[in-house]
Amino acid sequence: MPKEHLEARRRQILDAARRCFIRNGFHATSMQDILAEADLSAGAVYRYFKSKDDIIAATASEAVAELAATFEADESATPPGLDDIVDVVLQVGRPPLSGSRESAQFLVQVWAEALRSPPLRTKLQTVMKEARRVVGGLVARHQRHGLLSGDVPAEQVAEVLMALVDGFLVSRAVYGHDDQDSLADSAAFRNGLRALMSAPGRADV
Repeated sequence: MPKEHLEARRRQILDAARRCFIRNGFHATSMQDILAEADLSAGAVYRYFKSKDDIIAATASEAVAELAATFEADESATPPGLDDIVDVVLQVGRPPLSGSRESAQFLVQVWAEALRSPPLRTKLQTVMKEARRVVGGLVARHQRHGLLSGDVPAEQVAEVLMALVDGFLVSRAVYGHDDQDSLADSAAFRNGLRALMSAPGRADV
């Protein structure tokens, strides 16, 4: 069987599994659910994955890789505004999920699965370590250009920015963004973050 066909079939299974996981969660989804969603026989699926846990691991690993890709530094490019970091993270996910509530829901499930799976937790820790390095570098560049106070170490600012984005993704996953003024709306979140970052420093009294 041609390699392209094998990869397309594997992609079909993983995309179907991700849709099931978004709807029902990792552990409420059965193999029968995945088979039905993919419109494949058990034999066709088990040729690629030995168990549902293997499928969970594969979809979670893809999500981690997608997350890592958003933080790849391009030193030659103009750095994005720090208030735009949420838009960078929202690129995570295979279309049409990229930037959607469903993509955020899947990422939150991956975080939860990392509590149960030490190998996945290790992968996430590696990704987030690199993310902190890249975001810290962006913060340092803004500080050098006088766009951000240099009173606080860049890595500490990066840690807070990433925590804010994590909170945004949880908010989007749980509440969606039906309300235009909701914190789960990326534009509203970006505006609030910009206001916080431009606020004058607190004077000592």
